Amino acid sequence: MTTQQHQDQINAQDTLWEVPDELWIRLAPVLVIDKPRKKSGRPPRDARAIFNGLIWLARTGSQWSQLPRRYGPKSTVHERFTAWVEHGCLRAAWAIVLEEYDQELGIDWEWQAADGSIVKAPLGKRGPSERPKRRAAIPPTEAKQAVNARC
Repeated sequence: MTTQQHQDQINAQDTLWEVPDELWIRLAPVLVIDKPRKKSGRPPRDARAIFNGLIWLARTGSQWSQLPRRYGPKSTVHERFTAWVEHGCLRAAWAIVLEEYDQELGIDWEWQAADGSIVKAPLGKRGPSERPKRRAAIPPTEAKQAVNARC
């Protein structure tokens, strides 16, 4: 298959923005972390919505603050993302997604690309932040006058 044919297949097919049911059946068991919850309260957010949010972030390249509400609060999505990375769940899920893509369209392992950008952080500093130092008190230059001048 030529590169142009491969690109035509990709353009003709809908892109992955949300996990289809067939793929979710394979992904759901991989994304489970068996650890006791530290606090009671609301039940955990749906893992599928969070995974869809991660797909949205990866596809758009947006910042966490731009994450649409339908995927859950950005702090919850970020916490789950961090937990999945720490436990190796995200690596296993990514392998499943790549395997699925390879079966449907094929992956050209010879061609790879990376993208990135470097932008100067205008407010960034090196090292620990410093607190502004207070100015020392200015010593008086002349004697104070008495409050009551009659004395």
